[in-house]
Amino acid sequence: MGDSRERARRVLAAAGLPPDALAGVRPLAGGTYNTVEEILLSDGTRYVLKVPPPPTVPGLRHERRLLVAEAGFCAGAKRARVPAPRAVSLAPDDSEPYLLLTACPGVPWPEAAPACEERDALRTELGRQVARLHRVTGTAFGYPSGALGPLAPDWRTAFTAMTDAVLADARDHRPWLPRPVDEAAALFRAAAPALDDVTVPVLVHFDLWPGNILVDRPGGGPARIGGLIDGERMFWGDPVADFVSLALLDDIRRDDAFLAGYAEEGGPAVLDEGACLRLALYRAYLDLIMLTETVPRAVGAEDARRVREWVGPHLEATLDEIAGAVGHVPCKFTS
Repeated sequence: MGDSRERARRVLAAAGLPPDALAGVRPLAGGTYNTVEEILLSDGTRYVLKVPPPPTVPGLRHERRLLVAEAGFCAGAKRARVPAPRAVSLAPDDSEPYLLLTACPGVPWPEAAPACEERDALRTELGRQVARLHRVTGTAFGYPSGALGPLAPDWRTAFTAMTDAVLADARDHRPWLPRPVDEAAALFRAAAPALDDVTVPVLVHFDLWPGNILVDRPGGGPARIGGLIDGERMFWGDPVADFVSLALLDDIRRDDAFLAGYAEEGGPAVLDEGACLRLALYRAYLDLIMLTETVPRAVGAEDARRVREWVGPHLEATLDEIAGAVGHVPCKFTS
């Protein structure tokens, strides 16, 4: 803890905040890549400090300079007027890299355990917020961190680089997969023309599972969305891609409340037949990430087994869906 306090003092000083006001530092759970700590000042102000692992720690190719991507998400969320952390200070390339963020109110959705009567209102609010995020546009496509090279002029080029990277990670780390890596690679290549329908790069969080959605009850009043956090996986791309984590291993079409809020706010993603194949591609991409990262994360045999049982059948079904679509089998995805 002594090292954490000294680091927190250095970060506060570099951000122009009084290091002598430091009242406490405590670790925050939930992150799988960065070290995350809460910094508490004597006046009650809270900040969140993110510190990446050393460069010698194994990781996936797209995970380099994630702090840059998260700072970009924070800037985009501010433009969209969406509750999210604000980047206070970023030092991605220092000998001691870090990102200092403001803290959002609330607790993660699973911990908040919203009652049934609260859930629909929260999901509708969430839909409106995601639609506002999707109105934030960039100048090109891909990961803003530069981990996979510069941004691309078109989505097909960018997403192909993303899938090529995770397929290369799978070849390097040799995780358990339900199908051979080369089979998945062939399906991504065959389906790539579908990506040409995406012509505007929008802000995609890509990690909006319930643990990254904070629920707040200010003054004991009605529940509301307190913040969308952990935007380190963001990229500029297809808004449909956000529907993967928003309905993790499920189907966003079942979430009527979310879709109602998204439509109310004029969300640009349209769940028509043309989005079917693209959505399947993004599901397969995330599934491959979740299965492959178990190896460099060294999660342990029991956790690896749970991920296989949870994600494996989903990836297999998704690859079948892609194969069927490429083979002109009627698509099951309709709005």
